[in-house]
Amino acid sequence: MKWFLLFGGIALAYFWFKGKKKAAVAATQASKSQSLRPKVSNPEVMVRCQCCAVHLPQSEAIAKDDRFYCSEKHTHTLDATGWLGSATWRISPNQDNRPEGVTPDLLVLHHISLPPSGFTERSSTAFIVDFFQNKLNISKHPYFREIADQAVSSHFLISRNGEVFQFVSTQKKAWHAGLSSFLGREKCNDFSIGIELEGDETHPFEEIQYEALAKLTDQLSTKYPNLAFAGHSDIAPGRKTDPGIQFDWKRLQTKSNIPAEKFPFGFDSR
Repeated sequence: MKWFLLFGGIALAYFWFKGKKKAAVAATQASKSQSLRPKVSNPEVMVRCQCCAVHLPQSEAIAKDDRFYCSEKHTHTLDATGWLGSATWRISPNQDNRPEGVTPDLLVLHHISLPPSGFTERSSTAFIVDFFQNKLNISKHPYFREIADQAVSSHFLISRNGEVFQFVSTQKKAWHAGLSSFLGREKCNDFSIGIELEGDETHPFEEIQYEALAKLTDQLSTKYPNLAFAGHSDIAPGRKTDPGIQFDWKRLQTKSNIPAEKFPFGFDSR
């Protein structure tokens, strides 16, 4: 009996050891098999080009604010909804639809400064942006109380450092011209695009503003080839004086290569 128990114990130890070894081999093989399997990566996030609507991986797209573009060219193009990719978008509530079938064929230039001549002391572009969005804090300056109830906008603003803001789609009507007439046609807001230059009548505009304006007019003319060019004072004489005597019309025409006939009021400062 003693010998039987001894051999039984040896047999149990043998089979236990053999089973443990077999389990270790199986675990090693399973680990190798797992390491040979291709790793599954997370799928690439896809985005859509704001201009042409093509889908592409986000890593290959050009980002602008919360928008994406498939090429540098498309960032400098008006998209199908009338928004410019290279501009900083700040949507204004002060807008409405153009008359049915009307396409812009007039570009009106303005100047604006909030507060008046405020840009000479510090950067004040943000006040203009807030004004066009009906967000102007009247406690910031006494002049702001005088304009608090005004609801106005422009399609574009070019700041003193050349940054371009867009507030209204070019397909929509911005509230920039007011009571106005262009060569006998009333209500210029209906058929015009308004561009504000940060400045006033006593200080020259910056070179970088002319460069940004020339580039913007080229981008707009690509979409709207029949654009004529005028100042606010041209379409509202006696009521408005902007862009004023500091604006160099010939400089704009030379930089942008716009045909002279597109300037019906000529190139003299006014």
